[in-house]
Amino acid sequence: MPGIVVVGSQWGDEGKGKATDQIGDRIDYCVRYSGGNNAGHTIVVNGEKFALHLLPSGLLNVGVRPVIGNGVVVDLDVLFAEIDALEARGIDCSGLLVSANAHLITSYHQTIDKVTERFLGKARIGTTGRGIGPAYGDKINRIGIRIQDLFDESILAKKVEAALDQKNHLLVKVYNRRAVDPAEVTEHLLGHADRIKPHVADTARLLNDELDAGKVVLFEGAQAHHLDVDHGTYPYVTSSNPVAAGACVGAGVGPTRIDRVIGIAKAYTTRVGEGPMPTELLDADGDRLREAGAEFGTTTGRKRRCGWFDALVVEHAHKINAFTDIFLTKLDILTGWEKIPVCVAYDVDGVRHDTMPMTQTEFHHARPIYEFLDGWEEDISTCRSFDDLPANTRAYVRRLEELVGCRVSGIGVGPGRGEVVMINDLLG
Repeated sequence: MPGIVVVGSQWGDEGKGKATDQIGDRIDYCVRYSGGNNAGHTIVVNGEKFALHLLPSGLLNVGVRPVIGNGVVVDLDVLFAEIDALEARGIDCSGLLVSANAHLITSYHQTIDKVTERFLGKARIGTTGRGIGPAYGDKINRIGIRIQDLFDESILAKKVEAALDQKNHLLVKVYNRRAVDPAEVTEHLLGHADRIKPHVADTARLLNDELDAGKVVLFEGAQAHHLDVDHGTYPYVTSSNPVAAGACVGAGVGPTRIDRVIGIAKAYTTRVGEGPMPTELLDADGDRLREAGAEFGTTTGRKRRCGWFDALVVEHAHKINAFTDIFLTKLDILTGWEKIPVCVAYDVDGVRHDTMPMTQTEFHHARPIYEFLDGWEEDISTCRSFDDLPANTRAYVRRLEELVGCRVSGIGVGPGRGEVVMINDLLG
């Protein structure tokens, strides 16, 4: 049975949870493999909205076991707050498994993140300030704290002290902040040990055993392709690898385990934070998209930057991730536009580019070249088959397929769980 990866094809907030939800009753495990609580998934179930930041959205489906893989950085305060909030609403989180190798976000990671952004001023990256980047930095520098360290007080204390020996110099001498007490950090982390222990497992071995047994495992990416630290719009990226290949490293499975890769694309484009976005609208049209689509960050509440669909951005993500299917979300938000522009190429300093430029300098200079498609006035939220959609809506979808080079297998036509048009089976 398959391993399926769900990947955002733009800059995040595409509605990955919506696609996950469509196959939730047919999967056995839902695995987060990258990122931390800088991600946000919003799911609407029976008119009730659930906002998730660390937990995989598949846990909202009965019988699906949620897993946080080794590639995730975990803020235990946030994790337990999220669990408590869900259980207060009747969602059972007792089956959660967390990799013993996952790294922890501590208070000093958050402090470093915030003061660094302020120090950078206009050159800031636009991070969420949650400590994600500093935690990944410690992981790469081999001074990180892992979940398994919580169960050996001596090792934990030594690791925290070693990390802070370096960071306190930075905080005090560069940022003029007070030093962090290692004993306080250690005590706070140890306070979580008993509660997290029943959830800790060798998740990599477990997932491989379950795949061998024929179970269906869905790997849920956080953020998106163009926020990937290697393949995204660097340096305006996250600190991990949300791309499909990242599922193998971040969950501990081999590439031959992956059978399907579902790319999630919003019917228009949004971005949070800094960085280039060629189709960004800084006018009334951008405001209209933002209000109609409720484009405000799940994690930060920040206004999302809005623009028209950029086919080059999604095509590039398809090329790197090799999508088997695209799930198109929020198509209903485009209802009511007489003409809908779609970016089909860039003008970069007078030179036409039909694919994404190789360098970030060129991408910063990119100006969109639009093709204008006919819009529609009809309410599409009640459509449940492709043929139910208005002719111009169908033409819009088919044109996006041509430009990206991948079939659209599902379409979100409203915020509700059932407001979906399915064209092809996402499990093949």
